[in-house]
Amino acid sequence: MRSTLDHERERHLRREQTEAERALWWQLRNRRLLGWKFRRQHRIGPYFVDFACLEAGLVIELDGSQHLERTAQDAARAARLRREGFEVLRFWNDVLLSEMNVVLAAITIALAPHPPSAPSPRWHGENEAPKRLSASPTTAASARR
Repeated sequence: MRSTLDHERERHLRREQTEAERALWWQLRNRRLLGWKFRRQHRIGPYFVDFACLEAGLVIELDGSQHLERTAQDAARAARLRREGFEVLRFWNDVLLSEMNVVLAAITIALAPHPPSAPSPRWHGENEAPKRLSASPTTAASARR
């Protein structure tokens, strides 16, 4: 559950956003990008991420020059977010500002559904056989009785 301090920090980060964050937020807000809902300066675990699409499990981080000296911390942060089930996209601020269409295309690709080539069986353990997803007509009829 979010605390009052978390909420205040989110509000502060939103008020103090960079030019690049402002530009990307304009493209993402109000479901403007393919109808996906994004949040900005959203807390996930111990981190406040720049942008998050919770439904798609996507985090977008924008980096300025201060991140040149923080590569180890950024890598650890991204690894933790991936363990939490999020895909992490990182863009340099200057790239976003000069090539917004390229950045939006990369985000769109990350959001695009990737249908499986064949239905995936459900596995309950490493040594168990896959279970059928649908019952045979005779099994279904006897289950209804």
